[in-house]
Amino acid sequence: MALAFFISMDKEFQKWHSKKEKLHNEALRLFFHEREVWWCSLGVNIGFEQDGKGVIFSRPILVLKKFNNEVFWALSLTTKIKQGKFYAPVILNDNVPRCVIVSQLRLIDAKRLIDKIGTIGKENYNQIKKTTINLFDS
Repeated sequence: MALAFFISMDKEFQKWHSKKEKLHNEALRLFFHEREVWWCSLGVNIGFEQDGKGVIFSRPILVLKKFNNEVFWALSLTTKIKQGKFYAPVILNDNVPRCVIVSQLRLIDAKRLIDKIGTIGKENYNQIKKTTINLFDS
């Protein structure tokens, strides 16, 4: 028998559902490329999955792997700097410390993209890719 426990988190699922429905029906897919950092409507998610914030439920993401003009793998960014195999630094040359959360890798539709923040360098990108690949070996 599995033990269940509940964490009290006030999440705005209803508001996110309305926003998500509009994104699905009305949003345009913006053009994007690997190595770019974007504001993205990630929404309200379950448990410990990364949530977006604010009225459009957004947070910055890194485009890790583009599959076509519609979908890509993304990594969520955070300004809470952590060490370990689940994190890698992101350098945008704006003096704001950030890292990607490698364990939060997910497929994203370009309709969720809001605004491009910038592009990381090739060396930084290659290190993030290595960290992501190494996650599968651990």
